[in-house]
Amino acid sequence: MNKEILKELESLTPKQIVAELDKYIIGQDEAKKMVAIAMRNRWRRQMVEGELREEIMPNNIIMIGPTGVGKTEIARRLANLANAPFIKVEASKFTEIGYVGRDVESMVRDLTDLSVSMVKKERQEIIAGKARKVAEERLLDLLLPSSVKKKLSHLPENDESSDKSLLARKKLHKQLLEGKLDKRSVDIDVTSHRFPVVEIFSPMGMEELGVNMQDMFSGMMPSKTKKRRVTVPEALDVLEAEEANKLIDMEEVIGEAVKRVENSGMIFVDEIDKIAGEKSKTGPDVSREGVQRDILPIVEGTNVMTKYGLVKTDHVLFIAAGAFHMSKPADLIPELQGRFPIRVELNALKDTDFTRILTEPENALIKQYAALMKTEGIDLFFEKSGVEEIAKIAFEVNSKTENIGARRLQTVMTKLLENILYEAPDYPKKKIRITKKFVREILDGIVKDKDLSRYIL
Repeated sequence: MNKEILKELESLTPKQIVAELDKYIIGQDEAKKMVAIAMRNRWRRQMVEGELREEIMPNNIIMIGPTGVGKTEIARRLANLANAPFIKVEASKFTEIGYVGRDVESMVRDLTDLSVSMVKKERQEIIAGKARKVAEERLLDLLLPSSVKKKLSHLPENDESSDKSLLARKKLHKQLLEGKLDKRSVDIDVTSHRFPVVEIFSPMGMEELGVNMQDMFSGMMPSKTKKRRVTVPEALDVLEAEEANKLIDMEEVIGEAVKRVENSGMIFVDEIDKIAGEKSKTGPDVSREGVQRDILPIVEGTNVMTKYGLVKTDHVLFIAAGAFHMSKPADLIPELQGRFPIRVELNALKDTDFTRILTEPENALIKQYAALMKTEGIDLFFEKSGVEEIAKIAFEVNSKTENIGARRLQTVMTKLLENILYEAPDYPKKKIRITKKFVREILDGIVKDKDLSRYIL
């Protein structure tokens, strides 16, 4: 794995990981602790020398808890911390091999695509300066009058006319850097790829073939260029992108990307409870036990064919999550249960948790709405009593209707601020205080009417 990434992982101790997660997720300490240990073990394995390293398998985690308590958020924030290839998939979207729908191997192919994009972006940032300079020189060639270009190419270096032409080029370069040419237009050659659109319906990962059709046609049909008139800044961006692609070694990028997937890749399988349960007794088991059996070899460790070659999944970390309202983890096939040895139960949220969720995280809802209103010149201030009342109402509605956890806060906040958000550009007051009285006046009637709250909140 890349040395910079290993160094970054080394600095992330389990306690530091939990501290970072605490900035965005309220409560769920046990779940945070377990994922922090799993993350640290990724680095520990890389530090182990010899053949034993390959024998150390990741401790896959299954998170059990009602919707809206932070399962997905924990996995997403964890991936951001690790700078690792990470994707979230929904188990209910997959079908058994041989049926129309996504096959389970596509999750590995998607993860590899993502990893290649990540590594390519990193390489582009490294060579950005070099690519920019080359692009500037190409743009100057387009901007210079043809008479000046002719002198530069044909006259000897010590010729006086050549010196004048070089001076003109330097002057033009200075104007380019100062932005004085931004309003000018220039004609550039843009590469266009036109390939036949081919839609393929076939089993067992043949969606990969659909992607590779473009590669095949690109080899058969030469790329065409077409003239486009664009502004100087747009031309510079296009030329810089072209030069960056020339400077990047894609074989090296793909090699590094595949290594990252195999050693630090993470796949978050949401709604795993939707594929748990008894085998269908009336026909083919397209989306339940059949999918479980298809997922099993990927979680156990296998080679998946991607357009970048074979990718091993032995050391990919899998985090599964489900509410398990209608089923329980024991309903999963025993072999799959065994591949998720770490089980974490997330707690249902209380009204006090809702108050903390509204105020404490760095991306707290009241901070978001205050920032949105600031763009209209309005200072939106939430009093403590007002925040507590919003939390109380959200908890009340969850207990009376479907419990959707912290997501209910977004629904309540939107309804509460509906008129303010609508009238904001012409709102007479530039300072608005959200008090307990204000919250009750708007939401009290809806909360008391069960039928109304079911549809509105």
